[in-house]
Amino acid sequence: MRRTRAHVIAPDDEETALRRTLSALGLAGALLVVGAVAVPSAPAVADKGTRASDRPTVIAHRGASGYRPEHTLEAYRLAIRQGADFIEPDLVPTRDGELVARHENEISGTTDVSTRPEFADRRATKVIDGVTVTGWFTEDFTLAELKTLRAKERLPLVRPTNTAFDGQFQVPTLQEVIDLAKREGRARNRTISIYPETKHPTYFQSIGLALEEPLVKVLKRNGMTKRKDPVIIQSFETANLRKLARLTDVRLAQLVDASGRPYDFTVAGDPRTYADLVTPAGLRWIAGYADGVGAQKNLVLPRDAAGRLLPATTLVRDAHRHDLVVHTWTSRAENQFLPVDLRIGTDPNARGDIYAEYELLFAAGVDGVFTDHPDTAVAARAALS
Repeated sequence: MRRTRAHVIAPDDEETALRRTLSALGLAGALLVVGAVAVPSAPAVADKGTRASDRPTVIAHRGASGYRPEHTLEAYRLAIRQGADFIEPDLVPTRDGELVARHENEISGTTDVSTRPEFADRRATKVIDGVTVTGWFTEDFTLAELKTLRAKERLPLVRPTNTAFDGQFQVPTLQEVIDLAKREGRARNRTISIYPETKHPTYFQSIGLALEEPLVKVLKRNGMTKRKDPVIIQSFETANLRKLARLTDVRLAQLVDASGRPYDFTVAGDPRTYADLVTPAGLRWIAGYADGVGAQKNLVLPRDAAGRLLPATTLVRDAHRHDLVVHTWTSRAENQFLPVDLRIGTDPNARGDIYAEYELLFAAGVDGVFTDHPDTAVAARAALS
């Protein structure tokens, strides 16, 4: 299927860096009011007019996950109230083939499953994308069983205020997320789009729970079949996006990390890495099946070994030359997720100058940002006009 590019797309996450950081931290910190800090000189700004739109897209990363437990209907609802254009559900399947919104298929960190004696025998050890993981997995539960669980904050040491909502919300299905977006959109007289990410598609294909056909089926049921429709599908793997390009005309976004390689490349023996995919040749290849790139933000605003900002790269300009839009992931307000230049104080969990990061990303020409704090991105975007 020939792809005709549109000017919107996508991302996720600093998960690798986040895990490393959290393993070194045992800290909980109160959120501090953001104060003024000296902002470094703007990195080399992209050519004038390089951004596909003068209004960068705001994507709520797993909902307003800086304020509510991620991937809950309340996190998505709050993100919409804060002005997000897209809400992002990460998708994993249940044993009976339903798609639900969870950060990972291992759910002990995001639900109360480990405290439920009736599910103690479901604890298992599996190899997911080459990594051994022990816990409870969505593919071992029916949807009805998952609905008995309750969500909890995944980063309680970083966001202790979010733990006040532990136990209040269910695990939502993709259909429930779509229903929420439609309902909230009608109430606000604006379109709320969805940005689903297919998680571990090679793994789920291997156990007979492929994600692509069920996802396309749900989208078709909701009238989402064309490029103009309010949905973008994203993935860190390439094979499933290329398969989706044959199954649907909705927009697709290739996620690109700052290190490593797509897992489907590992399985196929393809030597290319994510670094190869952000070269001009790699971007040209992506343009054959996708509409945009979801780039780890350091690929646009790199840092030195000390964590300080370096001049912006040419990634945005190079992607735009192939009619690919660029969304960066993931902007988070806490100091530990920001460049050293933009941190306020020494508490890693206190808020730094997230607004300055948005300003630098917008100046570099990105078409949109994934953020845990949608209200801050909306405010930074408003300052552009």
